[in-house]
Amino acid sequence: MAVAADGSRFGYILDLLKREKVAIKGIERELICPACKELFTHPLILPCQHNVCHKCVKEILFAFEDSLADGGSESSNQSSPRIKISSSSMDRIDRISRSGFGVYTGRKRNSLTPRSSLFPCPGCQRDIDLGERGINGLFRNLTLETIVERYRQAARAAIAIMCDFCKPPPQESTKSCMDCSASYCNECFKIHHPWGTVKAQHEYVGPTTNFRPKILMCPEHEMERVNMYCEICRRPVCHLCKLGGCHANHRVTTISTAYKTLKEKLSKDIEYLISKESQVKARITQLDLLLKETECNSERAKEEASQSFEKLSHVLEEKKSAALRAIEASKNLRLEKLQMQAEEYQGLLENNGLVGYAQEVLKETDPSCFVQTAKQLHVRIQKATESLKSFKPAAETTFEDFVVDIAKQEEILGDLSFHPSGLEIPEINEEQSKMYNKALISWECPGKTDSADIYVLEYHKLDREEESTTWQEIEVCSKSKVISDLDDNSSYAFRVRGYKGSISSPWSREVILRTPPAPVFSFLFDDKCGYNSEHLLLNPGRTSVESRAGFPLLLGSERMQVGCYTTLDYIIGDTGIAKGQHFWAFHVEAYSYLVKVGVVSSNKIQKLFHNTHDVTSPRYEQDSGHDSGSEDAFFDSSQPFTLVTLGMKKFFIPTTPAAPKDPASRILPLPSCLGICLDCDKGKLGFYDAGSMKCLYECEVDCSGIMYPAFALMGGAAVHLEEAVTAKYGEYHDDI
Repeated sequence: MAVAADGSRFGYILDLLKREKVAIKGIERELICPACKELFTHPLILPCQHNVCHKCVKEILFAFEDSLADGGSESSNQSSPRIKISSSSMDRIDRISRSGFGVYTGRKRNSLTPRSSLFPCPGCQRDIDLGERGINGLFRNLTLETIVERYRQAARAAIAIMCDFCKPPPQESTKSCMDCSASYCNECFKIHHPWGTVKAQHEYVGPTTNFRPKILMCPEHEMERVNMYCEICRRPVCHLCKLGGCHANHRVTTISTAYKTLKEKLSKDIEYLISKESQVKARITQLDLLLKETECNSERAKEEASQSFEKLSHVLEEKKSAALRAIEASKNLRLEKLQMQAEEYQGLLENNGLVGYAQEVLKETDPSCFVQTAKQLHVRIQKATESLKSFKPAAETTFEDFVVDIAKQEEILGDLSFHPSGLEIPEINEEQSKMYNKALISWECPGKTDSADIYVLEYHKLDREEESTTWQEIEVCSKSKVISDLDDNSSYAFRVRGYKGSISSPWSREVILRTPPAPVFSFLFDDKCGYNSEHLLLNPGRTSVESRAGFPLLLGSERMQVGCYTTLDYIIGDTGIAKGQHFWAFHVEAYSYLVKVGVVSSNKIQKLFHNTHDVTSPRYEQDSGHDSGSEDAFFDSSQPFTLVTLGMKKFFIPTTPAAPKDPASRILPLPSCLGICLDCDKGKLGFYDAGSMKCLYECEVDCSGIMYPAFALMGGAAVHLEEAVTAKYGEYHDDI
């Protein structure tokens, strides 16, 4: 029955293909040879299970041998225009030739069979050893040939296959003979396959050009048909391969068994993929969005890169203009000085300038007038004479001081490239993040720099039943975010990344937080019912209570002579619970000596406050008559409410028949935040570590009345109710 079911399942899948309900064009990429990038022609199955055309395998091997013989010259790949060997394949060929493998033994140029045994697979980019027989040891993939032929027929539905035996003009064929490997029209088929002859028994099909052998023969032993399947090598073999061939020590099975097993696996895999059609479509939609996002981000990156280079170009233009202005100013100043010096020397010429003026002064005959003018003129003549003896230009002609040194800048510009990520990876701060009525997620950058313009916070619920993960995304302009509408008693994963323009940082490490096991119950401490203002101190908001161990306790201890005197001061919540599940959390100060927390029923509140004063332990009364080991039983039986004991940074699991006998195993470290979950419908009370939402202790409780949160303090102790998370709470943490 199982075989029949498997056969019908696989037949259904093939029927879908035949009826083209699965679009034939959709599988085109599976029918393309990775070497020639065309439809397969006589594909061979490589040991790595990839398929390559028979002709492509030979051409790659010939090119490989030519590279070994010619030292890997590029011209060896130009002999075949059909083959397209990638640069990575040629690199592997060079690597193999240098390593000494696949030694070239020489071949004639007209040889039809390559001799190399190493084959660089174009599909998986690995070097495959074809063995001693090389190509001759590879199987033809007849099934793939059939599918390719079906694809070709669908592609050329309008092109008819003509009869191979008609006289011109040939007629359209109506059938093809698989034994004769030829196509016939009706008349030619009757002529070449007469009734009553052996040819009349030949197998014929519809018109086709794909003639595959009826029996698959062993490539190692050409006269033997394959009848076994090697599970180690994953290929069909004959009985001679198993008896004395290379598969002698391998585990084999019969072809029929392998056929059923592989068909069953393939059918199940195909059915699974078909059943996940919606998931595949969701992934395609997601990829389409990623494509659009990539296009958008690439354009934004181009624009930002262009702006960066424009800024750099603007700076260079400003520097260029400033440098040219400085050179021009220096040139004008130097020209002016040199021009003035040239004019001075021009005056030293006869009948010109200073000399001409001196010659005119010498014509003066009046001694007094001559002396008056000649003294100053003589000084000028002496200076001109000295300057003539030691000539020095008034300005330098070179501009060495104005050579722009760009070596360092040129090196920097040469190294100019894209920064892998200009943003630091943010880290979610688990201490500041919390789960309560809402989730508060806070993060920070290790460098303490806020270089990101915006952050993207993603989260998703951890669900074992869901196979795919869909992240919910929130854009945040600050470094914290309050998230509401999360499911109770569930775990969520959070991650964050920063964005600055088109640049994004990598995702932060994922942080997993768990929501409370029930909806959060809000209440305040009751300052009316049973509240002892002499021993307890409430803050104005009634969210914190502190036990004051002052003079009243010392005065009360005066009458304590023997025994153990204790006093507990109780306080309850101002709101009761009648039904449903509820959770609340609180902090107990580390210095607290003794605190009891739990719930109390409305019909036992009076009894609770009646028993709050001066309890004397019977263990230490001289005439009590009680055995020292009966104290726990006494207190358990007389307890009018359900409380657990905390103190000295410890959590004490109550003594119950199910509790561990060893006292040390009942003492746990006190969490920084403790939570209580009350389930009125099931009569259950649980105590939780509110940080990890791990249950520390659970017990049954009588919920017949209205239940109130209850607290008891003794000595120096303090309890603070957990603050509800609000949107302003996140803003407050940002300011911090």
